[in-house]
Amino acid sequence: MSAHERLTAAIRAANDNGRTALVPFITAGYPEPTEFIATLTAIAAVGDVVEIGIPFSDPMADGMTIQRSSFVALQKGVSLEWIFKQLEGAGDAIDAPLVMMSYLNPLLAFGYANLAKRAVGSGVCGFIVPDLPFEESAELRDALEAQGVGLIQLVTPATPDVRLKMLADASRGFVYAVTITGVTGGDSGLPDGLAGYLDKVAGLSELPVCAGFGIREAADVANVGKHAAGAIVGSALVEVLENNADPGAYLRSLRS
Repeated sequence: MSAHERLTAAIRAANDNGRTALVPFITAGYPEPTEFIATLTAIAAVGDVVEIGIPFSDPMADGMTIQRSSFVALQKGVSLEWIFKQLEGAGDAIDAPLVMMSYLNPLLAFGYANLAKRAVGSGVCGFIVPDLPFEESAELRDALEAQGVGLIQLVTPATPDVRLKMLADASRGFVYAVTITGVTGGDSGLPDGLAGYLDKVAGLSELPVCAGFGIREAADVANVGKHAAGAIVGSALVEVLENNADPGAYLRSLRS
């Protein structure tokens, strides 16, 4: 099984067990770099897939919560090289397959071939790159796929149907369905029309569809789970860490 196939398998295994797959997001090294692996391990014990955010100075798709966490992590010296070393040193402590969410600049600076090799060696099965248009992604996609690592595509409610199908076919691991036209971390809840949108994406994709942005409560996970394979929980979990609360307990509460 390739790395990106591990993502698909983990999500489908959750669905086969009668539940919505849970995909928690954390910013690497936040709130304290020394606690990164312990925090990640606790979250991976509950999540089916874990998304690790690579701190970046201008996270344009993220709201204030993740922007704050990214700023703090950068101030404390967290880098992509540091993250890989931490993951490589963790060995088999982390059960869930991992995804990295990064803007393009850190990946370019790291080098695509090096990135793909280090990903395989550290349990990273896929990448999400919000500021990389599909039309400019071939070089990164080819480097990742040479190592069995997936480039996960994002779609939104504004994505035209023809393009939506193209992105779903190109995605690996799962398709990331953004629930809103905006940034992460909003408090306005899930939008009207979400069911029809998610049903459409799921109908066009052979891969599981995971929905993200605006998911904060068990009711949100339940609503999303009626129409998508997985729920991605980001800003709300980062706020739990910001408040020094128990991330595992919070994630378990989402399944109640």
